[in-house]
Amino acid sequence: MENKRYRSKKLWEKTSLALIYAVLIIISLIWLIPFFMLIILSFRGEHVGMSADYLFPKQWSFDNYIKLFTETKFLTWYGNTMLVSVVVTVFQTVIVLMTSYALSRLRFKMRKPLMNLMLILGMFPGFLSMTAVYFVLKEINLTQNLLGLMLVYTASSAMQYYICKGFFDTIPKSLDEAARIDGASRHTIFVKIILPLAKPIIIYTILTAFIAPWGEYMFSSFIMLGDPDKFTVAVGMKSWLDNSTMASEYFTVFCAAAVVVSIPITALFIWLQRYYVEGITGGSVKG
Repeated sequence: MENKRYRSKKLWEKTSLALIYAVLIIISLIWLIPFFMLIILSFRGEHVGMSADYLFPKQWSFDNYIKLFTETKFLTWYGNTMLVSVVVTVFQTVIVLMTSYALSRLRFKMRKPLMNLMLILGMFPGFLSMTAVYFVLKEINLTQNLLGLMLVYTASSAMQYYICKGFFDTIPKSLDEAARIDGASRHTIFVKIILPLAKPIIIYTILTAFIAPWGEYMFSSFIMLGDPDKFTVAVGMKSWLDNSTMASEYFTVFCAAAVVVSIPITALFIWLQRYYVEGITGGSVKG
């Protein structure tokens, strides 16, 4: 009787697991449909804009990619976006890691109110301050300037401490205490002990810092308005669709640009996916 119940339980577990995998596969396929459509449209040879009532091209061609790199400012926009994303990633990662370590390890007056204040402020969408930020940048002549965009993206980096701090909290404080007894400074502990143990959260922080400016449109369109040579890819590609004539002519080129833009971030995410997941789950040394 017990063997029969055991077999029934195992059969139910296998069936449940198979159903879960089936549902996840179906959801994944549905999620990938827009990406497949984008790739297919990027190879459409006929220029019929968005009005075509069919999906698969009647004529397959690389003309959209050729036009993208030879007849548009896409490479300039791509370079601007890459520069902004890399610089923001470096500064934001450093700021987040240092802030998180300080809030995790140090105890000082008003520490908890400061953490709560940053958490509450982080709940408000950034575009609420967009007009004020624009006029501040205008006063210091940083509108239509990539430096101004970098400042906007890195200004509130410290408020993204909560995930990284949670990871640092899982690292035993006894490691810090042992290092302090041996005469190590806070800087030495942070660089030589904590950071080597925090590789997953560092990768996570780098990924999130890079992704944000890479596809951001609202702030960059507001700050860079009027200077096409300073556009990021999101602003530049959107400009193709603002005019009905250009939307018809550049729609398939837009699709090709979207494919090219998605390649580096997709490759980076796939390469670092394991560390990204570890950073979210907060795995670390226990003791």
